[in-house]
Amino acid sequence: MSESPPEPAPRVRLIFGALLLVLLLASLDQTIVSTALPTIVGELGGLEHLSWVVTAYLLAATVAGPLYGKFGDLYGRKKVLQTAIVIFLAGSALCGLAQNMAELIGFRAIQGLGAGGLMVVTLAVVGDIIPPRERGRYQGFFGGVFGVSTIIGPLLGGFFVDQLSWRWIFYVNLPIGAVALAVIAAVFHTRTEHLEHAVDYLGAVLLAGALSSIVLFTSLGGTTWAWGSWQILSLIALALILLPAFVVAERRASEPILPLSLFRNRTFAVTSAIGFIIGLALFGAVTYLPLYLQITKGSSPTSSGLQLTPLMGGLLVTSILSGQLISRYGRYRPFPIAGTALTVVGLYLLSRLHVDTPAWQAMAYATVLGLGLGAVMQVLVLAVQNAVDRRDMGVATSGSTLFRQIGGSIGVSLFGAIFANRLATELASRLPHGARLPTTTDPATILALPTPVRNGYEDAFAAALHPVFLSAAAVALSAFALTWLLRDVPLQRSAVPEAPPGFEPDPAPL
Repeated sequence: MSESPPEPAPRVRLIFGALLLVLLLASLDQTIVSTALPTIVGELGGLEHLSWVVTAYLLAATVAGPLYGKFGDLYGRKKVLQTAIVIFLAGSALCGLAQNMAELIGFRAIQGLGAGGLMVVTLAVVGDIIPPRERGRYQGFFGGVFGVSTIIGPLLGGFFVDQLSWRWIFYVNLPIGAVALAVIAAVFHTRTEHLEHAVDYLGAVLLAGALSSIVLFTSLGGTTWAWGSWQILSLIALALILLPAFVVAERRASEPILPLSLFRNRTFAVTSAIGFIIGLALFGAVTYLPLYLQITKGSSPTSSGLQLTPLMGGLLVTSILSGQLISRYGRYRPFPIAGTALTVVGLYLLSRLHVDTPAWQAMAYATVLGLGLGAVMQVLVLAVQNAVDRRDMGVATSGSTLFRQIGGSIGVSLFGAIFANRLATELASRLPHGARLPTTTDPATILALPTPVRNGYEDAFAAALHPVFLSAAAVALSAFALTWLLRDVPLQRSAVPEAPPGFEPDPAPL
């Protein structure tokens, strides 16, 4: 049997705890606002701009991620992480003080600029202070944080709205972030000498423009703007122009933002593709589980969130367990294979949901999905960090995260289009002749419909979910096929001796 990994130094544990806090803040703010949006609109107005409250944050975080990854490699992770925390906290405070929708959207973008750094740099710091062999158990906790925040975000948002004010959704970040900032300042040490670097500003601008175009047309297409509108077509054209231009710029840059050589690394290329697909399937399909519970089971928003706790529990269990087993045995390849297989099974089971499916059965299916996702998400980051040079740790980590975020953005719009088209067809065939079609999926509105119309709507809604989950299962199946291309590179028991510029490894025994 393999020997147990050594106990980490207290200073490393402190740093890791602070990293968990900042990662929780950034991931929570992706979902915590959703429950409060109706209340926010009621106070600030601007219903037509509602989607931008979420899109502004997602866009800024996605665009900023690769930049933080590169700057962390160039100037040291500590300064970059502290900067990201300060920007995030400033954005949070300003969001809480917003007096109109335009201000809130702008401040959410500032918050997102900080959050992009929190999500990327925290993962890269673990790659710096923890040896590869032990990294799995630490990143397993990060996977748990992502899963927990996805589920409890809407619940916390509802709690703050009901008990305090929607502004506390943002204010609550301040004391937690301040503690994390103080811990990082006190115990995370870097070298002090200044090194000159050639910053790839052209690549940064082109990448930001391309990512902005992709996120905007996937987030706003079919909702704020029609798919055939000039705005969406312009965004698509812009992405098609900027992406090749970015590739050309990176080939010529001395220190590129996202080195193209990474894509020649088989592990990076494969894990990026798997991450994109998992993000697409996860964020696209899981969006509709709460709606299913609210529409067909009459659950309240809070109750439907609680009923998704098994999904969170499954993800938490396998995320932590896989990390522990990887640290013990030094192998990671079996976990993405098993995880994507379970993900396919879970999504297929969810496609079998009907109006009369017991709630416990839906929760059991969600548990299977959670177990699968937990064995995949953070293991991909671990595999990437183990396969690249230390100097590319930040950009490799940010690249891995970037593809999952883009997959999620595309998944929401893709499955939204599938659902909307199928729902219209099902409503036309199932509602009584002459019945007025509801113009909203608001649960309260559906429950207030006459019984024959409501029953027909519930049947149509459940039927419209079948192709959503089946499509997600088919997409996840391609991720399962890709996992077999991963090479199981043995994890080392000691950190790589070469340090990135501006970083001094923790001298304490690990």
